[in-house]
Amino acid sequence: MMRLMRSKAILPLTLLLASLAVAETYPIGTWRRASDSPILSPRGATWESSGTFNPAVLFVPDKPGVELGRGKFVMLYRAQDASGTSRLGYAESKDGIHFIRRPEPVLPPETDYEKDGGVEDPRLLKFGDTYYLTYAGYDKKDAQLCLATSHDLIHWERKGVILPAYKGNWNKGWTKSGAIVPEKIDGKYWMYWLGTAADETDQMGLSYSADLIHWTEATQTPVLPRRPGKFDSRVVEPGPPPILTRRGIVLIYNGADDNLVYRTAVAVFDRQDPRKLISRSEAPVFAPEREWEKVGQVPNVVFVEGMVATRSAEDVAGHWDYFLFYYGAADKYVGVAEARVTSPLTDGTH
Repeated sequence: MMRLMRSKAILPLTLLLASLAVAETYPIGTWRRASDSPILSPRGATWESSGTFNPAVLFVPDKPGVELGRGKFVMLYRAQDASGTSRLGYAESKDGIHFIRRPEPVLPPETDYEKDGGVEDPRLLKFGDTYYLTYAGYDKKDAQLCLATSHDLIHWERKGVILPAYKGNWNKGWTKSGAIVPEKIDGKYWMYWLGTAADETDQMGLSYSADLIHWTEATQTPVLPRRPGKFDSRVVEPGPPPILTRRGIVLIYNGADDNLVYRTAVAVFDRQDPRKLISRSEAPVFAPEREWEKVGQVPNVVFVEGMVATRSAEDVAGHWDYFLFYYGAADKYVGVAEARVTSPLTDGTH
């Protein structure tokens, strides 16, 4: 299992103080960059030549059912070619920082709803012995939230569009970014997602399902709306699948302001009712600072889609006392940040 190197990069004091707004319910401490440079960058002249970004990451144990111990980090990342078509690449790591890529994508565009635009922005989780992948299928006209399943993270079976564009109680546009809660609540699966409201801002919705394929919207309005004048005034988009703790459903989300600067924040929802917001960041917990986070295909973007529990170098008791957060930077690179668990997590950390 990996041992983290302590990073000297730390958030500014203003962001640290702002993060205290959710300290009562948010069990994760100050974010630091675990690497000061990208851990994945574009390469070659073909399918991943223009961008490698927006990664989903899971830790896969060597032995099934053994959650603490040896294993590997598996990353599915969005790779973009020179024409702007996206595919999902696959990479593995033993330490969560240094990844080895497969030479070919594991999910290239094949269907009509993926044609030309491609397969974008994965989120990953596992139920039983099956991996579930939500992603955006983009046909150069519309983006729609889709689902695929796998038993090995390499061979994928498409389940189709699960939230069609231009449909819903308040959504008037595309659907993207499906973050599924990792356990059933009230006998149902729940998923936070991105839609576009009538004012053409992107906000967060919530749906539930009995089978992870057929979804019903849970609210009449966005479950996490935008906030005019704040860092999330223009976009409020789910990050990785949330974690369940005794204090609530902890969801990392990506917010953008009116200038489309993307930063990271936290929302906590009620453990018994995923529609009920308990607390929310008053200011971001992570923001673009490095040159490679500010300059790329899209400037000034950190966009978190992967979150993995791990162990720090100081830990000797065998607890997973840290999280690694994997993010897209400027729609061109993959970065990784880390944060310590600040209070016991009785659920969802392994």
